[in-house]
Order: sequence, then structure tokens, then C-alpha cells
Amino acid sequence: MRRQSRMIIFGLLSGLLAAGSVHAQMNPEVAALQQRWAEVNYLLKGKSQIEAFNTLIEDARKVTDADGTNAEAWIWSGIIRSSYAGAKGGLGALSAAKAAKADLEKGMTIDAEALDGSAYTSLGVLYLNVPGWPVGFGDEEKGVEYLKKGLELSPSGIDSNYFYAEYLFKEDAFAESARYLNRALNAPSRPGRELADEGRHGEIEAMLQEIDVKS
Repeated sequence: MRRQSRMIIFGLLSGLLAAGSVHAQMNPEVAALQQRWAEVNYLLKGKSQIEAFNTLIEDARKVTDADGTNAEAWIWSGIIRSSYAGAKGGLGALSAAKAAKADLEKGMTIDAEALDGSAYTSLGVLYLNVPGWPVGFGDEEKGVEYLKKGLELSPSGIDSNYFYAEYLFKEDAFAESARYLNRALNAPSRPGRELADEGRHGEIEAMLQEIDVKS
């Protein structure tokens, strides 16, 4: 795999979450984290984005402190920390990535299939983007394994397909990547996730354009 010298991370972690009935049943405090994440991830840039993610990390901590048995809360805490690490960049983001991993794993111990297996996809992205030993916990084999498990649990999901396509793109497997990108583009819309869907669609279309140039 073509590794970059810095942490790439994770423009991620848009709704690693199924729409519809899952959204309707979500704890209101977790739903608020989810909505604020989309605003910070897609509407803010630079220092203001990093500061907003810092605030959102604290908000997520309050939610998990209030109910430590809510798998969705832990998963969204991990997603938020991952996104903060991506916005911050570099080795200075490694502690946030490690905290994200711990939160996602905590959510999985409660309910590994919560949010249609979002924790698997999120962990896959972390393992693929964090530096490997001795600096970090990055591991390509584990990353791909987790991405595939996320796809198994959410075969038509926008994020599960997008992040597997992103991995294939980085491996120069452009035709296969385009196949998964088109699956992501045609994924069902997610009620209440309009901003996240719009942002992800933009990322999908940008990658498809890159594939057209490279192919």
C-alpha cells in the first residue's frame, strides 16, 4: 500500500450510521452529536474546525459519562475524535486517534452491530491511516478486515462502500474502486442526515473524477 508520511485521516466519519428506523430510535443527545459532527466536518475549516471538534469531544464525553452503556454514544465519540485527529493532522493527532480507537472498541463491546456496524468501518479507517509500529497502531491487514466487516453489516451503506472504495483507490484499483463508489452514490438517503449525505456525495464525485483522470 502507498503510505504517506503523515496521518491522512479521516474526512471520515460521516454518518457511519444507517438511516431511517435507526435514526428515529436514537437517543436525542447522541442525535445532537451526530448533527453537530456534520456541521463541523462539512461547514468549518482550519482552526475554527479544530476548536469546534475540541468542544464536540467534550460534549460527547458528557454523553458517555451520563450513559456508559449506550453503544451509539461511544461510537459517535470515537467518530468525533477520529475526525478531530484528521483535522489536526500529523503525529500530534496520534493521541486523539488512540482515544478514538478505545471509544469505538468500547462501543463494540456493548453492541458490535450498533449503527449497522459503523464501529467496524471507523476502526478500519483508523488502522489504515494511523502510522504503524513503533509509532502507532496502524495495520493494513486489520484495516481491510474491519472495512470488509463493515460492508458485510451494511452492504448498501454510503459510508461502508465509500471507505472501502477509498482504500481501493489508494491501491490503484481504480475500476473496483469506482464500482463501490457508485454503490455509495446510489445508497438510500438518510432522513435527518441531509448535510452528511450531501458532503459525502461531494467526496464520492470528486474521487470518481480522479479515477476518470487516472484511468
